[in-house]
Amino acid sequence: MLNLSLDEGERRADYIEAFLNHPERAKALRERRAALLCIDVQYLDAAPGYGLFTDPDASGVSEEGRSYYFSRLKKTVLPNMRRLQELFRDSSLEVIHCRICALTNDGRDRSKGHKRLNLLAAPDSKEAEFLPEVAPFGDEIIINKTASGAFPSTNLHYVLQNMEIETLYMVGVYTNECVETTARDACDLGYFVTVVDDACATVSQELHEASLGVLKFRYANVMTTQEVLHEVRRETHRNRGER
Repeated sequence: MLNLSLDEGERRADYIEAFLNHPERAKALRERRAALLCIDVQYLDAAPGYGLFTDPDASGVSEEGRSYYFSRLKKTVLPNMRRLQELFRDSSLEVIHCRICALTNDGRDRSKGHKRLNLLAAPDSKEAEFLPEVAPFGDEIIINKTASGAFPSTNLHYVLQNMEIETLYMVGVYTNECVETTARDACDLGYFVTVVDDACATVSQELHEASLGVLKFRYANVMTTQEVLHEVRRETHRNRGER
């Protein structure tokens, strides 16, 4: 059991408060300087029978893990992502889509890590396609990456700075890989980060919870879809003079 002195407890409470109720987070929503970042929800890694799961036995994911993962995607993650996307669009907030996609058909431009893993989504391939339930709409921005995190191998930071976006809400897969890496990098770059618990997935509940436990109150705020919907509605309506 963790025993904290009064001063230590107060410092920890102040630290947590900086993530939960920092005034700049709410201000960014009101001023439309927040975005929903949708990470890697594509045929390469989020659809049975494609990409990593073309040969399930060679995927490195157990049958139990695959069953859990695809069930969570279908029943929980995709519906919640769709709800978030719709609200962000209706609130004139950016919805940005990241995906694993090489510049070349043979993937020679991929990161060394992706080459070692034989991870390839060529341009215009099925593996590079977003799942239709949560695909980009209109001229929403698409960021192609060839690494785990969305920042090191792309111009995402440059794009966000150009649009004066300071707060990011993250959803997608895998929680403990691309989502966590992107959240950590975003925090280090100075963004306010929220990871949406029930709009992310990985191959086991244990990995999912462990990843969010690492991120929570250190790199990101962790919220449910319903909490984010409430927060976005409250702050964007407040900017319109509604109560």
